[in-house]
Amino acid sequence: MKRSEINAIIESADEFIQSHGFHLPPFAYWKPMEWQKNRDKEQLIIETRLGWDITDFGSEKFAECGLFLFTLRNGSPDNWKTKTGKIYAEKTLVVEDSQITPMHFHWTKMEDIINRGGGILTMQLFNASPDMKLDTQQNVEVFKDSIHMVVPPGGTVDLEPGESITLEPYCYHQFWGKGRVLVGEVSLVNDDVRDNKFLHKVGRFPKIIEDASPMYYLVSDYDKLLEGA
Repeated sequence: MKRSEINAIIESADEFIQSHGFHLPPFAYWKPMEWQKNRDKEQLIIETRLGWDITDFGSEKFAECGLFLFTLRNGSPDNWKTKTGKIYAEKTLVVEDSQITPMHFHWTKMEDIINRGGGILTMQLFNASPDMKLDTQQNVEVFKDSIHMVVPPGGTVDLEPGESITLEPYCYHQFWGKGRVLVGEVSLVNDDVRDNKFLHKVGRFPKIIEDASPMYYLVSDYDKLLEGA
């Protein structure tokens, strides 16, 4: 993805988020020079990968297959084992009209996906089979706003604004918007490196063509930021 494209996506998504009365934390708007000035404040932000996250999943067609995310809070995956510290995470997502997030599940993370406003969020669901493919025989059991639902394999659930769905580990899901949707995610600790299982191989973090200066750093920029510290 081009950096200029990423900058435009951030600017548009931020306007959409604020139009729904939702506001991001101050560090979201640190310019690159401010990251250098705040070295004594940013360690936990970097370690837990809080911040802007744009991906086209390697498709090079963000509008068709991609996702905007901002991670607001997160703990360390090690906290799963010790049951100490922060064991939860929260994200804000913007899902564009007809834009697909590819089929995947999480090995450990249980999550609530919430429609915060805008259009309708459509979720397609399968259980994972023993060989980690799609189970086309077994119904999927989920909770929509804490109400038990049974969904046939490959069936869809529409989330209107204000509605949510709870997804357990090993529940394959892909989703898209009918209209532009502001989405919330509340979950156990998020680990994008080790806890995502996509049905088909994707590129989780994009390779960036630096055709412009970054408006704000992405979480995928943090390693380079540390190298330059």
